[in-house]
Amino acid sequence: MLNKEHVALIEKFYTAFNEKDAKTMASCYHKELEFEDPAFGVLDYEQTCAMWAMLLSGNNNIEITYKNAWSENEYGGVDWEAKYPFSKTGRNVHNIIDAKFEFRDGLIVGHRDYFDFYKWSRMALGTPGLLLGWTDYLHNKVKAQCASMLDKYMKEAG
Repeated sequence: MLNKEHVALIEKFYTAFNEKDAKTMASCYHKELEFEDPAFGVLDYEQTCAMWAMLLSGNNNIEITYKNAWSENEYGGVDWEAKYPFSKTGRNVHNIIDAKFEFRDGLIVGHRDYFDFYKWSRMALGTPGLLLGWTDYLHNKVKAQCASMLDKYMKEAG
């Protein structure tokens, strides 16, 4: 059964994302959130909120679009895209993401972003991504760098 409240919550989240409003994005999440994506791996509520704040604070040129938001019962999803210059290389990225959600108490308690890591690594990293983006080595290296950046951001933000 279609859940209009959950669809509205997804739309609120991605509208806030496009407006670079990490505080409103965080308000859409349940305190018991589990987030996962290919770059950051599995994160809890605090880490996820910090990740979005970090990504938005350092990238004023990010453009977010979304379509096909849906929800049935306690699950939902959306197709979204991010266009931005990758901070480490300056290369332009157009990442196409399939997000899946689980809801509890009117909030997002599970958020999984799925995207083609190899395709992303070719756009973001150029030749290294082309040559190594399909390997666990580069995937694990990117995850470790993301974890390190997030830890540093969270320590500095207090």
